[in-house]
Amino acid sequence: MTSPRQIIPGKTYLFTRRCLHRLFLMVPSVQVNNAFGYLLAVAAQRYKIQLHAWCVVSNHYHLVLTDPAGQLPRFAQELNMNLALFLNTLHGRFESAWAPGSYSAVSLEDEGSVIAKAAYTLANPVAAGLIEHGSQWPGLWSSLEELGAGREYTRPEMFFSKDGNMPDSAVLALVPPKGFSAERYRKSVQGALAALEQQAARTEDGERRKFAGLRRVLRQQWWQHPAGKEPPSKLNPKIAASDRWKRIEAQQELKAFQDAYRKAFELFRKGLRDVVFPPGTWAMGAVLGAACAPPV
Repeated sequence: MTSPRQIIPGKTYLFTRRCLHRLFLMVPSVQVNNAFGYLLAVAAQRYKIQLHAWCVVSNHYHLVLTDPAGQLPRFAQELNMNLALFLNTLHGRFESAWAPGSYSAVSLEDEGSVIAKAAYTLANPVAAGLIEHGSQWPGLWSSLEELGAGREYTRPEMFFSKDGNMPDSAVLALVPPKGFSAERYRKSVQGALAALEQQAARTEDGERRKFAGLRRVLRQQWWQHPAGKEPPSKLNPKIAASDRWKRIEAQQELKAFQDAYRKAFELFRKGLRDVVFPPGTWAMGAVLGAACAPPV
């Protein structure tokens, strides 16, 4: 069986979803930017998700978010389903929009990891060699100048019915994570972002790097993908922490949850329906109605 996903209310994550075959299904445009902003805002409001950073590039997106109500799976399902429906309608295609498997959600265990992943998110187009500064990105990108404010997006005319359950508009709000003032969060992320941009500006040989530039990005077609094969990776992190001991502690807690889950699942599979699954179990309770211990 695959490793169960632990959902604890109040956790902060680096959330990532990638397009099928690395296709450029989300090339920046007025339509794509508005639709993504609208659908992200609607899903975040419905499931009480707090958003701290976001960046949408042509074939994947990153979010840094907090899940106060423990509704991350429902948020992910609604957002990705509606995005796929919109993108397929826009491009006249019928296949899956997303890579096989589920989304990635890396639990951020301390302030240092939150700042690092927020900066990583905003620097994503720079690290990919597309533009020199994240603020130049023409796609959906969370400007730190809008921290504490919101931007309104309208329901896309394509696919979504006026008579459906989707509102006419929705406000996408950028907020600081718990424990941060807006000013401290802004300055911390700005500093980390500047360091990543400076690092990306040079090659390993110290030469000034050549960036693709906006014109080349905007000429991308949805059926295209990056040249070459994606390098294989066996890494699938579940936890990030800038403090080593914090990371070890979180890894031990996750292992304890996985071990307890597997034992409960085996008993449940054998017909013992009153078995109690450990705190953080989501799918077994939400889908099959199994008993789950409350979060500590």
